[in-house]
This record gives sequence, structure tokens and C-alpha cells, in this order.
Amino acid sequence: MLKNLLTRWLPTAPSPSAAPAAAAVAPVPESRPDDVARADALIVEGNALEDGGRLAEAEALYRQAVATAPRHARAHLNLGIVLDARGDEGAAVLAFEAVLAIDAGHPFGNYNLARLMVVRRDTARARALVSAALQAKPDFQQALQLLVRIERDEGFAQEALGTLALVLERDPSDRLHRSFELMIMNNVDGVQAQAFFRRHVDFGAALEQAIPVRFARRSEAGDPARRLRVGYLSSDFTTHPVPFFLAPVLEQHDRAQVETFCYSLTGDSDAMTQRLRAAAHHWRDVATLSDEALADAIHADGIDVLVDLMGHSSMPRPGVFCQRPAPAQVAWLGYLNTTGLTRMDFRLTDVRCDPPAIAQPLHTERLVPLPASQWCYPGDASHAIDPVPAFERLGHVTFGSFNSALKVTPAACRRWAEVLQRVPGSRLVIGDVGSERKRAAIRRDIASLGVAEHRIEFVPRVPGSEYMRLHNAIDITLDTFPYGGGTTTFDSLWMGVPVVATRGDTPVSRSAAAILEALGLEDWIAPTVGDVVDLAVARATDLESLRALRPTLRTRLQASPLTDLPRYVRDLEAAYRWMWLEKTR
Repeated sequence: MLKNLLTRWLPTAPSPSAAPAAAAVAPVPESRPDDVARADALIVEGNALEDGGRLAEAEALYRQAVATAPRHARAHLNLGIVLDARGDEGAAVLAFEAVLAIDAGHPFGNYNLARLMVVRRDTARARALVSAALQAKPDFQQALQLLVRIERDEGFAQEALGTLALVLERDPSDRLHRSFELMIMNNVDGVQAQAFFRRHVDFGAALEQAIPVRFARRSEAGDPARRLRVGYLSSDFTTHPVPFFLAPVLEQHDRAQVETFCYSLTGDSDAMTQRLRAAAHHWRDVATLSDEALADAIHADGIDVLVDLMGHSSMPRPGVFCQRPAPAQVAWLGYLNTTGLTRMDFRLTDVRCDPPAIAQPLHTERLVPLPASQWCYPGDASHAIDPVPAFERLGHVTFGSFNSALKVTPAACRRWAEVLQRVPGSRLVIGDVGSERKRAAIRRDIASLGVAEHRIEFVPRVPGSEYMRLHNAIDITLDTFPYGGGTTTFDSLWMGVPVVATRGDTPVSRSAAAILEALGLEDWIAPTVGDVVDLAVARATDLESLRALRPTLRTRLQASPLTDLPRYVRDLEAAYRWMWLEKTR
């Protein structure tokens, strides 16, 4: 296990001259040699308990080691790791800070504290800590991998790709980060669709060559109309866009037609987790299982249709699908692109986001379009719309973007700057950019075209209801490119804010346009990326039309198939049955 590996690297006696960390930890006298030896023995005993899963007992021994030799960095490190494993994040932070108070350059102390800072969304401190870890131990692969995540979280796709190149150069067999590389590339300007497809195919071919099919194809001789066993696999069964769309489906499934299994790859739990657990027929916590053990569990459950909700996003497990534990394997929701696996049989989509003539040649899966849309939006009518456009209350047109920081590319910022230049007095509100480093980069990109900084406002990440209310200060949402909005596009329209979007040559670049087209809002879709600025300016200067459109958008969405959940679930179930029959007849 990585955690135990990290506890056992450090020399017994750290340097007493190391500079203290910023966190205030009271100085303590040097330990006597016999105390250090006793602490070492306690640590070894604690390691054995930790390896056996006896975490509470290991914690007790590590605490004894700390009490015996208070300046023993390894004792504090091991204590922090086991506290983190037991879910006591605050105490783990203090333990890792104690390590750095003893030895500020300690690579594993810096790395483990950086991990927790990432969880707390303090990417600035996490970056500094990871840099210190890599300075002390340049070959520290886990620290380099964590840096990739920090760069991703801060919104720097190109930087993340550069660091990923180093990760993969050191370990070409690292499948997880090869998958992560594909996910990041969706957010990079100028990636050509055909070349990107080849990268997916190469990934899939290498994985399928390494992992054999372990389960024979099932021959179904029974009733073709029998109840199907459908399994959903995800590492995002917490508050996240995927379960936002999945939970209503689970609740609406015809229980006489579909028996549902949720395979959860996360150890976390929140209100959304509980909602999903209550809606599913069966819940499996499988985060600790290997790919082989997970595939065995899925096969033992007799799953007919196995649905991958991750693709190359989150913490994917393509190795499970390579083993073919279910006769029909389907990609849906989590990754709007091909997986590259020939053993992933189908991908659920719609003809607007993935026109067959364009998209099918760029997929290893067979595309299965749902009749209305690949999404069904579960809008909450309790979120009140301010019927008065923002420009009437504020005296200027306000543009907005609430897509993730990774989607806010330099090219998108430059287009937004052109729009601001051409719409006098207009402002731009940007949400979900928590990193000051990313904010500075956005300011720089927009200021490069002569737009004053005071015309840009950043709003912090806020809970759902507060986030929805932010739209009442927005007149027009500007979509990102090349990775467009999905959930955020629905949210904007639900709150009466129209979206300016365009279409590209990858599925992620057509997502927002597909939603607009389904609602008959084609006049808000720019023919090409180069036309986005002209369209945004035209819409922002036609204030009378903007005023008339705002109060109609939610009604339009409610009257469309995009929110017709019963119809959507029946269409989805019909697709599952068709796919199962295709693979078993």
C-alpha cells in the first residue's frame, strides 16, 4: 500500500536544524537515543497493525511513539497517515504540520499535507508543498502525480499535460494517468478530432492487449422481456453532475423491468450518496476492490447491462470493462467522447451532440442515440427567477460563465475580451475559479486586449441554491470552448439566462449547442468559433428581444422533452433492452 510505503522511507533521526513550518508547533527538546529506539519499535509494531487493517490500534502505538520521542518525524508522519485513513482530516493536518516543524523539507510530510490541502481546495498551499516535496526528492512520482491534479483543479490544462508527460515518461505503464491525459486533452485548444480519436484508440488497444477477456459470452435462452439487471459503476456517487442526472433515473426506473445495482468506487458519503443508495435495488461499496475482484463481483451479480459513468473522467476503471463481466457494456454521462475500448459496446448520446455521420467514425463504441437527448434535466422550481433583466437593474449588460476553471481557456478569454470591447460598459462575471493564480491568468488574457480589470468579477464557489441565484445578476451566459457546458447550460436556461454557444468537431464542443437546438434556440448558436463574438454582441445589443426572452426560457424547458423524466426513463430502459438483446441473440 502506498500509505505504508510512505511511512517507511524516512531515516530514523531527522535533522534538528531544519527550519520550522509556518504552523506554530511548540519546540520540544531533543529525544534521547533510547527513546528514539523505543519509538522506532513502536512504529514497526504500528506498521504491522496498519497493514492488517487494525487502524485504531496502530494509531495508539503511533501516539505512544510521538509521546516517547516528540521530535521523531516519522512517528508524526505515520500518525497523520493513519488519522487520515480513519477520516480525522483535521488531526491529520496537525500531524503533518508537526513533521514539517521538525524537518521543513521532509518530502513525505510535504506531500501528505499537500494531499489534504487539495481536498480543502487550497491549491496555492498545495502547490508550494508539492514543490518542496519534489525539491527534496526529485524522483517522487506520487508528488508529481499530485501536481497534475493541482494544475487540473486550478484550471491549467496545458500545464497539466506538460507534467503528465513527465509522469508517463517515468512510468509508461501508468494506465490511470494515460486515461487522465485523455480527459485533460478535451480542454485544450487546437486538438484535432481525428488525432484525438487515435490517442483514444491507442490507449484502448494497449489496455485490451494487456487484459484478457475473462468471462465467456452468455447465451440467453429465456424470456427476452424478463427484468434486466443493470449495473451503474462510478467513483462520483456524491454531490457531482453525474448523480444529479442519475438519481431521478434510479428513482423512476420501472422496478418490474429493471433491477438496479450501484457499484460505488468512492469511500465518501453525503446526502446525494444516501439518495442514490435509497433509490437503487442493490448498493455495493467496491472502492477497495481490484479490477479483477470488481469484475468478479459484477459477474456474480449476473449483470445484463453494465453502465460506465466515468469514461476517462474522475477515477476511471477501464480495466474492469476489458474483462467483459457483463454481456452489454455501455458508456453514458460521465465522459462525452469515446473510451477507445472495443469491448465497450455502446455509448448513449443524441443526434444533436453526436450526428452519426460525423461522430460514429470517431468512436470505438456503437453510438445509441436517445430520442430526445442524452440528458434529462431535473429542474427545481423553487429557484426563483428575477424577471427583470440584469441590465435594467444594473445599468449595463452582464455576461457570465459558471463552467469549471479547466474549461476557461486562454482562447475563450480572448473571445470574451472582444465581446466586452464591443459592448460598451458591459461586465463579465466568472464563477467556479477558486485559484488566485488562475484568476490572475484570466485577468491577464482579457487585459491583453485592453479591457480594464474592474469589468471582470469573480464569484466564489457557493452551495446549489446560492449558485442558482447568481444567475439573476446575469443577462447572457458565454459558453466555453473547446469544452462546452452541459449541466451549467441547463442551469442557465432554467434561470432565464440565454446562452451563446457554437459547435466544434468533438462531442464536448457540441454539448451546449445540442441543448439549445433541442429547445429551438438555434439563433443563439454561432456557426463557427470565429462567429461567437459577433453573435454575442448582436444578442447583447438587442435589449428588447433579450427582455422578452428571459421569462420564457424556463417554460420552454419545462414543455420540452429535455425535462420529461418519465418519457426519458422509458426511452433509456428501451435502449438498455435493445443493447442487451443485440449482445445476447
